[in-house]
Amino acid sequence: MSALEWLNDQFSFFGIPVYWSDFLGNILALATVWLALRRSLVAWPVQILGSVLLLIASLNVHLGGNAARQVVIIASASWGWATWRRSRQQEGTINVRWASWRERAVLIAVMAVGTFAFAAVLKANDASFYPGAPWWMVLADAWIFVGSILAMYTQARRYVEFWFVWLAVDLVGVPLAIHSELYFSGIVYGIFFVMVLIGIRDWASRSKGQEIASPLEPAVVVEGRTDATTTTTGS
Repeated sequence: MSALEWLNDQFSFFGIPVYWSDFLGNILALATVWLALRRSLVAWPVQILGSVLLLIASLNVHLGGNAARQVVIIASASWGWATWRRSRQQEGTINVRWASWRERAVLIAVMAVGTFAFAAVLKANDASFYPGAPWWMVLADAWIFVGSILAMYTQARRYVEFWFVWLAVDLVGVPLAIHSELYFSGIVYGIFFVMVLIGIRDWASRSKGQEIASPLEPAVVVEGRTDATTTTTGS
C-alpha cells in the first residue's frame, strides 16, 4: 500500500470513521493554532505540513474550495514565515496590534467580494460538493477558502483581528466538515473555537501600549518597551 492510499484510508475514532489524512492534518492544524498563540515561528512550517495532509483529505471528498484553500495556505505560510522572521530580527520579538479602521474596511470588502466571486467560479465549474449543489453550500465552501486567505494575511501582519477571521471560518467550517463526512475536522473546528477565544484575549492584551503602524511597517512599541516573554523557538 502506498503512502497516499494509506492517507485516504479510514479508521474508527470512537466509532466515527475518520480519514488518516484528515486526522493527521488536523492534529498539525491544532498545533499551529497553539504555536500561533505563543507567537512561535515554528507555527508556519507546521501549518505547511498540515495543509499538505488536509489537501489530500479535501481532494478525497471532492471539496474544491477547501482543496484550493490548502494550496493557498501553503504559499501564504511561506510568506508569513518570512514576515515573522523579519519582524523578530527588527524588533527582537513578535509584536501584535489592532488593525486600523481603514485596514478593517478593506478586509471586510475583500471578504464579501472575494467570497461571492470565488463561489461563482466553483459553481460554474461544478467544483464544490457535487454538480448542481445549492448556492448556500457553494458559498460556505468559498468562504472557507477566502476566509482562510484573510486569516493567513492578518496573521502574517500580526493583527489581533486574525483571531476574529478564524472565528468566522470556524462557525462555517464545523457544519461544512460534518456535512462532508470529515467528522474529525468538525471536532477540531470546535476545539479551534475555544482556542480562538483564548487567542483573542491574549493578543488583545499584548497589543496594549503599541502604536498603530502603517500597513507597510512593523508595529512600534512605545516607551522603548519590548515583550521579553516571547517563546519563539523557530529559525
